[in-house]
Parts: sequence; C-alpha cells; structure tokens
Amino acid sequence: MRDRPAAVPAVLAEAPAGRPLSRQVVALGGGHGLFASLSALRRVTRQLTAIVTVADDGGSSGKLRRQFGVLPPGDLRMALAALCGDDDWGTTWSQVVQHRFTGDGELRGHADGRSR
Repeated sequence: MRDRPAAVPAVLAEAPAGRPLSRQVVALGGGHGLFASLSALRRVTRQLTAIVTVADDGGSSGKLRRQFGVLPPGDLRMALAALCGDDDWGTTWSQVVQHRFTGDGELRGHADGRSR
C-alpha cells in the first residue's frame, strides 16, 4: 500500500489505476440526485466542490420559504449530509444536519440542522 496522510481511509488511498485522487470534481444541482452524486464522488476524490441550487419551493423547504422568507435549506442540508464521512464523526454530523423538529408546532417535521 502507498504511503498516505493520516485519517485518509484506505479505500481512498488505493484508487483504481487511471483515476487519480487528485482529480478536481465539481457537482452542480440539488435534491436527491446531488445527494447521490456527492455520496459517491467523495469516495473517489479529495477535491470535491458542490454548487447547490436553492430554488426548491415544495414540501418542507417551500413552507419554510413562505412562512419565514428564507432560502430553502433542504438541498443544502442534504448536500452537507452527503459529504459527511462513514466514520463515527461523519455519521454524527450527518445525523445533526438531518435532525427534524418534533412536537406539535408549525415546524414539526422540518429539519433544523442541529442536534437536540
């Protein structure tokens, strides 16, 4: 096995021939498609940039946009979760950004991006 920096998973240090880890990748989009792309791409490159669209106006994001006048956070939240690693630290942060409000209030079921 090649020498690799600390904290780099072995699967990344042993990239398939012809696919260097130094390749720079930009992913553009939103929703589940970007989530799936980022989840896969983070396993094959260390230089990944995500450009996340925030035009969603349906579902939970649409409610937040209409009621509070904020940019819809759903696609950005999903992109951040997709970029989290598979280790304990990454899994914890993925759960943090995917956390949803509970209770009976207007925000019930909305993701708030922080832990309780």
